[in-house]
Amino acid sequence: MFVIVLLSFVFILLVCNYYVYYGKIGRLINLIPGPLCYPIVGSVYLLLGSREALWKRMITLNDKYYPIYKVWIFFIPIISIRHPDDLETILRNPKHIKKSIIYDSFKPWFGTSLFITEGAKWHSQRKILTPTFYFNILQRFVEIWDKESKNMIKSLKNTEGTVVKNLSPFISEHTLNALCETAMGISLKNLGEFQQQYLKAIHQMGELFVYRIKRPWLLSNWIFALTPKGREQTKVLKILHGFTERIIAERKLYHEQTNSQYLKSFDNDTSAEEDGAKMIGMRRKGLAMLDLLIAASREGLMTDLEIRQEVDTIMFGGHDTTAASLCFILALLAEHKDIQDRVRNEVDIAMQENENKLTMKFLHQLSYLERCIKEALRLHSAAFVISRVCGEDVKLQSYLVPAGTILFIDINIIHKDSNFWPNPEIFDPDRFLPERIQNRHPYSYIPFSAGPRNCIGQRYAMLQMKMMVASLIHHFYLEPVDYIKDVRLQVDIVIRPDPLRVRFVPVLQN
Repeated sequence: MFVIVLLSFVFILLVCNYYVYYGKIGRLINLIPGPLCYPIVGSVYLLLGSREALWKRMITLNDKYYPIYKVWIFFIPIISIRHPDDLETILRNPKHIKKSIIYDSFKPWFGTSLFITEGAKWHSQRKILTPTFYFNILQRFVEIWDKESKNMIKSLKNTEGTVVKNLSPFISEHTLNALCETAMGISLKNLGEFQQQYLKAIHQMGELFVYRIKRPWLLSNWIFALTPKGREQTKVLKILHGFTERIIAERKLYHEQTNSQYLKSFDNDTSAEEDGAKMIGMRRKGLAMLDLLIAASREGLMTDLEIRQEVDTIMFGGHDTTAASLCFILALLAEHKDIQDRVRNEVDIAMQENENKLTMKFLHQLSYLERCIKEALRLHSAAFVISRVCGEDVKLQSYLVPAGTILFIDINIIHKDSNFWPNPEIFDPDRFLPERIQNRHPYSYIPFSAGPRNCIGQRYAMLQMKMMVASLIHHFYLEPVDYIKDVRLQVDIVIRPDPLRVRFVPVLQN
């Protein structure tokens, strides 16, 4: 009996294999080059091995089959693209806005937040959240970024003389502090223990994410929930959701204590891009991004669960990717003393001109530092993967890709394409001089994605990174202890170098 059942199962799989691989869609997919594909399992063998091996394998495949290749994971085809023309075709077209099954792994954490959702709900949530990143609201955050930068400097100077720091945990703590005070309106001074638990839980979620990607049969949330790792995830999620729920509760309590008088004036009429000097009034001065979500819920536009899901997304996206990027930026400046000195000179001049007041005007004067940050993001994009589903049949440069096909975009591979970036491994901030940007393909550089589904918080991230780097460079010489090329990169939800140590040598101030 068992043999009959087994043979029947194998027969069904073979029929499915023939139908999928040799049907109309399968024949189109198989015109695209790619690695060896076996019956039924496809190219699932590519997922075997360590995270480092997987990372190197992706680079090899991208180079071997430039600029497009396909893999089959069981009966699911995945197309990897890297040419800017193909990226533009996909990313700018709202018909291809749906994210792939890969993102289903995030649903227990982020639910149906802006990061994952699609269609009318995505448009509605984007509309609600966009005003929170307008210029005159970001301008109010400068003071908080400055304060947190001073906390970083103080912690380094409390240890007399030279300090060696592992960047990842050091930077993460301060970007999380800054995010909570700006976006959530909550200080973490009294939440130190919970903060550390939260940071640890994020790393655990990253490890669980990679565990599932390497075992595609576990991408289904209900199947994964039945495994020991699924039960581990439940415990981690309890910490992550508990942390954000506590932040939301504290902010709601604040509005109860102030009789909601500030929320009543917090509408979407920001005339958003006006000059920063035209502030939106003292009544709004203390308000944060979370307040806009709370206000939306009171108008029936969001539920409490949707607020938590958006806060979970902002909390992760607003601090973890920024922290990982800052690690790479500081390490690159440490490795390139001439570039670091030029940044320090620019920062020192700007501080003198602004009488040591770190304002939005000060940040806008740091054009060379901005080029350094952009070049660091080109070399090492912490958020490195975009995955979409074709909403309709689409003609790329050389192949027709059927509707419903998963597309995979590796940002770091795109940023090191020698056809668009000469000597791509060299750290050269002057690549981003205005005259060199002018004729470059706009989709050859996408550190914050591109098109209608680009990163909503990219200006927030750039300004915060400029403030933190400028403050550190003004007070310390950076010297490399570990070099990026020698560091083991941890690949999970983001790419993070750990450990990556930098020596901070105090600058003698007059």
